[in-house]
Amino acid sequence: MSKIRAIHPTLSLVGAGPGDPDLITLKGLKALQSADCVLYDALANDALLEHVPTTAVRIYVGKRAGQHKMPQEEINRLIVECARKYGHVVRLKGGDPYIFGRGHEEQMYAEQHGVRVKLVPGISSINAVPALQSVPLTRRGISESFWVITGTTRQGQISADIALAAQSSATVVVLMGMSKLRQIREVFAQHGKQDTPVAIIQNGSLPEEKVGVSTVRTVCEMVEQEGLSSPAVIVIGEVAALHPAYVSAAVRKELAYSSVASV
Repeated sequence: MSKIRAIHPTLSLVGAGPGDPDLITLKGLKALQSADCVLYDALANDALLEHVPTTAVRIYVGKRAGQHKMPQEEINRLIVECARKYGHVVRLKGGDPYIFGRGHEEQMYAEQHGVRVKLVPGISSINAVPALQSVPLTRRGISESFWVITGTTRQGQISADIALAAQSSATVVVLMGMSKLRQIREVFAQHGKQDTPVAIIQNGSLPEEKVGVSTVRTVCEMVEQEGLSSPAVIVIGEVAALHPAYVSAAVRKELAYSSVASV
């Protein structure tokens, strides 16, 4: 007679990292390897599913900005349903589950319905994506702190924190902000930051990564010229000028001015 396996409803909230499948944590990898069911987002690399047991159930739940395949309430219910039915559910989320990932909401819902929850933090795109482009969020003598802001609020409006951040000398990192880029530019311009450097990195850490650098004044034109779109990380601040392309552009500009002056 076959032995019936006892089911212990468990949820692992796993951060998949910024995109590159090699950037998931070892603990996250172990969670995937022991999963009975995986609910995964659009921003989690599909290559990570190769580590999931062939017997595990895989369910795609979307969740890309502006393109939600499944409402959050339905995802919450699905987590509990799958945990009770299969046992160990891994909720695989892009970046870190607690940074604009609604991970805490899912944790609270699961716990309220008797599901044990384990959190596995992930490498966030807020610092990893700029770092991979040689842009530090803090740098001695340049930036002492940084803001991390969602460009678009739950109501679909630009975040009011953008205006507060624009008044500081800190680095400003904006996620989910490409659709509000013109408004962001206007806010920074209103606070005299027209010439502040900007770096925008699309699909950070992935082979199809694209990057563009400019100033606040010309950022919209640069995005159009480079063909940049979501998902992207927007970095506004003096540290953006440390990007190799920005340095090269500045050097070329200086040489051009020198040539004109010598004529």
